[in-house]
Amino acid sequence: MKREDRLTLGQIWHRGTAFLEKKGVPDAGLDAWYLMEEVWQIDRAYYYTHRDDVLEEDGKRQERFADYLKRRGMREPLQHILGRAWFMELEFVVNPHVLIPRQDTEVLVEEARKLLGPGQRVLDMCTGSGCILLSLLYHCKGAEGLGVDISSQALETARENSRRLGIPAEFVQSDLFAQVEGTYHMIVSNPPYIPGGEIDRLMEEVGRYDPRLALDGGGDGLDFYRRLLADSPGYLQPGGILLMEIGSGQGDWVQSHMKAGGYRQVRLLKDLSGLDRAVLGYSPE
Repeated sequence: MKREDRLTLGQIWHRGTAFLEKKGVPDAGLDAWYLMEEVWQIDRAYYYTHRDDVLEEDGKRQERFADYLKRRGMREPLQHILGRAWFMELEFVVNPHVLIPRQDTEVLVEEARKLLGPGQRVLDMCTGSGCILLSLLYHCKGAEGLGVDISSQALETARENSRRLGIPAEFVQSDLFAQVEGTYHMIVSNPPYIPGGEIDRLMEEVGRYDPRLALDGGGDGLDFYRRLLADSPGYLQPGGILLMEIGSGQGDWVQSHMKAGGYRQVRLLKDLSGLDRAVLGYSPE
């Protein structure tokens, strides 16, 4: 790298931001910052006191940063590039085999943690990265949990997160309840709920990069709710709780079918944007 081509941290961030803006990436400046932070292993305090410093020649880091920018410009999720995502105060390993944990899902976990006590067992159906189950076990000391997923690759990721975070949990590969035994105080689930025909119309970061297996809820997006509502009573203890994340416009259908199935005290939970996000009910008597 010639001396006149050497850049300051400030110039690197501005150029990265401009590149992502040109590609139409939302929050281009923030994403450019996270990628620069990862490559140069700096924090904001260091940046603001050294942003005008000319960097030592380091072609490998420049190439790595350029590669990250290119991938983000192709709308690969930032979390996939970094290999991690934050959820409920914890850092989770993520990859193309699992859904990226999203803040909206924290509504489900926050409600569940109020209702789960020491010594109680929770079943996380369609566990993916394990973010829901492991967050619950982290915040609800003394509780025990089982995570279930049909994808062996997703379960490998969940087990890795369990090991890295030091949060013990069991995991089993199963098509919903097929390989599940015993009863639980609580069943939680963020099942696939996107109508199959709508997946290709989702934002690129989701439609192209999230695993289709974790998105596709059948023709109307409700297939997994039908199965969960039908089978959950056999795996819930008396007074047990079923708590499921839902998609936009699905709240009325899920609530009405829970009530029709005998679930009690059914209620809808909204996220911070005021949108329907989860439905909760107590097991049929």
